[in-house]
Amino acid sequence: MIKEFIELFFPNLCITCNNNLLKQEEFICTRCLYELPQTDYHKFPENNLAKTFWGRVPLQHAFAFLYFRKEGAVKSLLHSLKYAGGKEVALFLGRFYGQKLADAGLSYDAAVAIPLHPDKQRKRGYNQSACFAEGLAQSMGMEDLSFAVERTVATETQTKKDRFERWQNVGEVFRISDATALTNKRLLVVDDVITTGATIEGLCKVILAEVPCTIAVAAIATPQD
Repeated sequence: MIKEFIELFFPNLCITCNNNLLKQEEFICTRCLYELPQTDYHKFPENNLAKTFWGRVPLQHAFAFLYFRKEGAVKSLLHSLKYAGGKEVALFLGRFYGQKLADAGLSYDAAVAIPLHPDKQRKRGYNQSACFAEGLAQSMGMEDLSFAVERTVATETQTKKDRFERWQNVGEVFRISDATALTNKRLLVVDDVITTGATIEGLCKVILAEVPCTIAVAAIATPQD
């Protein structure tokens, strides 16, 4: 009754269309959820995202849940993850997408999120990629080993950089803090958005140089070609 009273004055709204959510809905209404531009890359191993890493870093798979466009629901969704206290939203998306991957027969030993620099994480209060990774781990029944990697340099924003500038920006900014935890694991390295792939490539190369393991990558979104 208390919850219903609160919702009378502060209704739960869909973060993409701003319509009221039903009791069984979380963050995104059912209509918006199934109208999101899903890539289905997990069904196609040689997808466009996977091809961006060919010849750069050896990966088992590369997936993204959604296509990112300049306008639309996914842009609103990603904005809420970074700037509107989106920790729970990232967890929800991770659980939802993780179930899709599990239903497709995909499995890994552990998730590893792209780390934020400690200063940036303190300012924001959370790492949206780590929250997404936690949701994936929960629904896929794997460990979350995000603690095993660290970002040692606070890089500049990647938003307006070209491919070479992005690669320079993430060079030698990661370190392994617990190699034993990652050893001989099938790892799923997780980011929120993959564009050129420079950040993922940087972390994966550091891991593979120090740890015997295999790596796949997953993200919430990637640009649509």
